[in-house]
Amino acid sequence: MKLTSFSNYCVRLLMIAAVRSPTLTTIRESSARFGISEAHLVKCVHHLGAWGYLDTVRGNRGGFRLAVAPEAIVLGAVIRKTEDGFKLVECFDPATNTCPLIHACHFRKALQAANAAFLAVLDSVTLADLAANKAELQAIFALDAVQPVPVPAVPVLETGCPLRPASP
Repeated sequence: MKLTSFSNYCVRLLMIAAVRSPTLTTIRESSARFGISEAHLVKCVHHLGAWGYLDTVRGNRGGFRLAVAPEAIVLGAVIRKTEDGFKLVECFDPATNTCPLIHACHFRKALQAANAAFLAVLDSVTLADLAANKAELQAIFALDAVQPVPVPAVPVLETGCPLRPASP
């Protein structure tokens, strides 16, 4: 069983929002910290906002933050929204199933039980649980510690004027 990157990124964004709450976090900061493209995170923040997990603020000083308490965000509910129905094998989707064993298959029953157990564990975990080690996560999410890309220095003449190449 493997979760999609979308699920992974959504949970990461919720964790950073929980740790930094009530401070706004930007997609740019999150992208720099996680090494994930801003385009992917825009999609995640959009959905998390639409589902009521995040408040989003547009504009130059905008960003995102939790819309509800971390104790109210159940990981299982988030994963059910971010994943596409947990169709582990073909027979889980009646619309596309062509397996002739469907009515007598114990493999399907075992996978259904495993899937239910997986979701039951996630249903017992809240965002508050994921962010319980706040100090450690804050150190990792120390967004102001993200190193800027170095810019080469422009040589300066003794007059204080920048050295410019001669025009042809």
